[in-house]
Amino acid sequence: MSTFTAACVRKALRRVGERMVALRDRLNELDAAMGDGDTGISISKGGAALAEFADANPLNDGDDIGKYLANAGMALNRAAPSTMGTLLATALMRMGKEAKGATTLDAHLLARMIVAADTAIQERGKAKPGDKTIVDALHPAAEAFAAAIERGEDLNRAAQTMLEAARRGCDAATPLRSNVGRASWVGERTVGRPDPGAVLCVEILESLIAA
Repeated sequence: MSTFTAACVRKALRRVGERMVALRDRLNELDAAMGDGDTGISISKGGAALAEFADANPLNDGDDIGKYLANAGMALNRAAPSTMGTLLATALMRMGKEAKGATTLDAHLLARMIVAADTAIQERGKAKPGDKTIVDALHPAAEAFAAAIERGEDLNRAAQTMLEAARRGCDAATPLRSNVGRASWVGERTVGRPDPGAVLCVEILESLIAA
Protein backbone atom coordinates (compact mmCIF):
# COMPACT_ATOMS: atom_id res chain seq x y z
CA MET A 1 0.00 0.00 0.00
CA SER A 2 1.41 3.39 -1.01
CA THR A 3 -1.43 5.59 0.31
CA PHE A 4 -4.05 5.56 3.03
CA THR A 5 -7.61 6.12 1.88
CA ALA A 6 -10.35 7.74 3.95
CA ALA A 7 -11.64 4.29 4.92
CA CYS A 8 -8.17 3.28 6.12
CA VAL A 9 -7.87 6.42 8.25
CA ARG A 10 -11.21 5.83 9.93
CA LYS A 11 -10.32 2.18 10.61
CA ALA A 12 -6.94 3.17 12.03
CA LEU A 13 -8.50 5.78 14.32
CA ARG A 14 -10.94 3.25 15.70
CA ARG A 15 -8.22 0.67 16.21
CA VAL A 16 -6.08 3.16 18.12
CA GLY A 17 -9.06 4.02 20.31
CA GLU A 18 -9.66 0.37 21.09
CA ARG A 19 -6.01 -0.18 21.98
CA MET A 20 -6.08 2.81 24.32
CA VAL A 21 -9.10 1.37 26.12
CA ALA A 22 -7.42 -2.04 26.43
CA LEU A 23 -4.32 -0.43 28.01
CA ARG A 24 -6.19 0.95 31.01
CA ASP A 25 -4.91 -1.46 33.66
CA ARG A 26 -1.37 -1.68 32.31
CA LEU A 27 -0.92 2.08 32.17
CA ASN A 28 -2.43 2.52 35.63
CA GLU A 29 0.07 0.00 36.99
CA LEU A 30 3.01 1.70 35.29
CA ASP A 31 1.88 5.12 36.44
CA ALA A 32 1.32 3.99 40.02
CA ALA A 33 5.01 3.16 40.25
CA MET A 34 6.05 6.71 39.35
CA GLY A 35 2.98 8.96 39.50
CA ASP A 36 -0.58 9.03 40.73
CA GLY A 37 -1.71 5.86 38.99
CA ASP A 38 -4.55 7.23 36.87
CA THR A 39 -3.02 7.52 33.40
CA GLY A 40 -4.82 4.39 32.26
CA ILE A 41 -8.18 5.77 33.35
CA SER A 42 -7.68 8.96 31.37
CA ILE A 43 -6.30 7.21 28.30
CA SER A 44 -9.10 4.65 28.26
CA LYS A 45 -11.65 7.49 28.30
CA GLY A 46 -9.84 9.18 25.44
CA GLY A 47 -9.66 5.93 23.52
CA ALA A 48 -13.37 5.30 23.96
CA ALA A 49 -14.02 8.80 22.64
CA LEU A 50 -11.93 8.12 19.53
CA ALA A 51 -13.70 4.82 18.84
CA GLU A 52 -17.08 6.47 19.33
CA PHE A 53 -16.07 9.35 17.06
CA ALA A 54 -15.04 6.92 14.32
CA ASP A 55 -18.33 5.03 14.68
CA ALA A 56 -20.47 8.15 14.64
CA ASN A 57 -18.65 10.08 11.91
CA PRO A 58 -18.19 8.50 8.48
CA LEU A 59 -15.17 9.50 6.42
CA ASN A 60 -15.92 9.09 2.74
CA ASP A 61 -13.73 9.26 -0.34
CA GLY A 62 -13.16 12.92 -1.13
CA ASP A 63 -13.65 14.11 2.46
CA ASP A 64 -11.05 16.28 4.16
CA ILE A 65 -8.96 13.87 6.26
CA GLY A 66 -7.18 16.70 8.02
CA LYS A 67 -10.43 18.19 9.28
CA TYR A 68 -11.61 14.75 10.37
CA LEU A 69 -8.47 14.14 12.44
CA ALA A 70 -8.61 17.61 13.99
CA ASN A 71 -12.21 17.00 15.05
CA ALA A 72 -11.22 13.61 16.47
CA GLY A 73 -8.52 15.36 18.49
CA MET A 74 -11.06 17.76 19.94
CA ALA A 75 -13.29 14.82 20.88
CA LEU A 76 -10.37 13.17 22.65
CA ASN A 77 -9.56 16.39 24.50
CA ARG A 78 -13.11 16.74 25.75
CA ALA A 79 -13.16 13.17 27.04
CA ALA A 80 -9.68 13.11 28.58
CA PRO A 81 -8.54 16.61 29.63
CA SER A 82 -5.59 15.19 31.61
CA THR A 83 -1.95 15.90 30.85
CA MET A 84 -1.49 12.85 28.63
CA GLY A 85 -4.92 13.21 27.08
CA THR A 86 -4.19 16.82 26.21
CA LEU A 87 -0.84 15.88 24.68
CA LEU A 88 -2.40 13.21 22.47
CA ALA A 89 -5.23 15.51 21.47
CA THR A 90 -2.77 18.27 20.59
CA ALA A 91 -0.75 15.82 18.49
CA LEU A 92 -3.84 14.62 16.65
CA MET A 93 -5.02 18.16 15.96
CA ARG A 94 -1.56 19.15 14.69
CA MET A 95 -1.57 16.10 12.41
CA GLY A 96 -4.95 17.22 11.14
CA LYS A 97 -3.60 20.69 10.45
CA GLU A 98 -0.70 19.19 8.48
CA ALA A 99 -3.14 17.11 6.41
CA LYS A 100 -5.69 19.89 5.87
CA GLY A 101 -7.46 19.44 2.55
CA ALA A 102 -6.00 15.99 1.84
CA THR A 103 -8.37 13.24 0.69
CA THR A 104 -5.69 10.52 0.86
CA LEU A 105 -2.45 10.26 2.80
CA ASP A 106 0.72 9.34 0.94
CA ALA A 107 4.00 8.34 2.56
CA HIS A 108 5.56 11.80 2.49
CA LEU A 109 2.49 13.44 4.01
CA LEU A 110 2.33 10.75 6.70
CA ALA A 111 5.96 11.45 7.56
CA ARG A 112 5.25 15.17 7.91
CA MET A 113 2.21 14.43 10.06
CA ILE A 114 4.17 12.24 12.46
CA VAL A 115 6.92 14.83 12.74
CA ALA A 116 4.22 17.44 13.40
CA ALA A 117 2.79 15.27 16.20
CA ASP A 118 6.24 14.96 17.77
CA THR A 119 6.82 18.70 17.56
CA ALA A 120 3.39 19.43 19.05
CA ILE A 121 3.94 17.16 22.04
CA GLN A 122 7.41 18.56 22.72
CA GLU A 123 6.07 22.11 22.58
CA ARG A 124 2.93 21.48 24.64
CA GLY A 125 4.61 19.22 27.18
CA LYS A 126 7.85 21.24 27.33
CA ALA A 127 9.73 17.97 26.99
CA LYS A 128 12.68 16.85 24.93
CA PRO A 129 14.35 13.50 24.22
CA GLY A 130 16.00 12.22 27.39
CA ASP A 131 13.39 13.65 29.77
CA LYS A 132 11.75 10.22 30.02
CA THR A 133 8.38 10.94 28.46
CA ILE A 134 6.37 9.87 25.43
CA VAL A 135 8.86 11.94 23.40
CA ASP A 136 11.59 9.35 23.97
CA ALA A 137 9.62 6.89 21.85
CA LEU A 138 7.87 9.28 19.47
CA HIS A 139 10.83 11.42 18.44
CA PRO A 140 13.08 8.61 17.20
CA ALA A 141 10.06 6.98 15.57
CA ALA A 142 9.20 10.16 13.66
CA GLU A 143 12.80 10.64 12.57
CA ALA A 144 13.18 7.02 11.50
CA PHE A 145 9.97 7.01 9.47
CA ALA A 146 10.82 10.27 7.70
CA ALA A 147 14.33 9.03 6.90
CA ALA A 148 13.03 5.70 5.60
CA ILE A 149 10.54 7.41 3.31
CA GLU A 150 13.23 9.79 2.09
CA ARG A 151 15.39 6.76 1.23
CA GLY A 152 12.57 5.43 -0.90
CA GLU A 153 11.54 2.53 1.34
CA ASP A 154 8.00 1.25 0.82
CA LEU A 155 5.39 2.26 3.37
CA ASN A 156 5.21 -1.10 5.13
CA ARG A 157 8.98 -1.33 5.64
CA ALA A 158 9.17 2.29 6.74
CA ALA A 159 6.43 1.63 9.29
CA GLN A 160 8.34 -1.30 10.74
CA THR A 161 11.47 0.85 10.94
CA MET A 162 9.43 3.47 12.81
CA LEU A 163 8.09 0.90 15.28
CA GLU A 164 11.54 -0.54 15.94
CA ALA A 165 12.87 2.96 16.65
CA ALA A 166 10.01 3.64 19.06
CA ARG A 167 10.70 0.40 20.93
CA ARG A 168 14.40 1.19 21.22
CA GLY A 169 13.58 4.69 22.44
CA CYS A 170 11.17 3.35 25.04
CA ASP A 171 13.74 0.83 26.29
CA ALA A 172 16.50 3.44 26.37
CA ALA A 173 14.34 5.73 28.53
CA THR A 174 13.65 3.08 31.17
CA PRO A 175 16.96 3.49 33.07
CA LEU A 176 16.58 7.28 33.12
CA ARG A 177 15.13 9.55 35.78
CA SER A 178 11.96 11.45 34.87
CA ASN A 179 12.59 15.16 34.41
CA VAL A 180 9.16 16.43 33.37
CA GLY A 181 5.69 16.39 34.89
CA ARG A 182 4.40 14.74 38.02
CA ALA A 183 6.77 11.79 37.67
CA SER A 184 9.71 14.16 38.20
CA TRP A 185 8.43 14.84 41.72
CA VAL A 186 9.31 11.34 42.91
CA GLY A 187 12.86 11.55 41.61
CA GLU A 188 14.92 8.39 41.89
CA ARG A 189 11.82 6.21 42.17
CA THR A 190 11.36 6.55 38.42
CA VAL A 191 14.80 5.12 37.58
CA GLY A 192 14.58 1.69 36.00
CA ARG A 193 10.82 1.87 35.44
CA PRO A 194 9.16 2.07 32.01
CA ASP A 195 7.61 5.43 31.25
CA PRO A 196 3.84 5.08 30.68
CA GLY A 197 3.85 7.64 27.88
CA ALA A 198 6.65 5.92 25.99
CA VAL A 199 4.90 2.56 26.38
CA LEU A 200 1.67 4.13 25.13
CA CYS A 201 3.44 5.52 22.07
CA VAL A 202 4.75 2.08 21.12
CA GLU A 203 1.31 0.57 21.57
CA ILE A 204 -0.35 3.24 19.43
CA LEU A 205 2.16 2.74 16.64
CA GLU A 206 1.65 -1.02 16.79
CA SER A 207 -2.09 -0.59 16.44
CA LEU A 208 -1.68 1.84 13.54
CA ILE A 209 0.53 -0.60 11.66
CA ALA A 210 -1.89 -3.43 12.33
CA ALA A 211 -4.73 -1.32 10.93
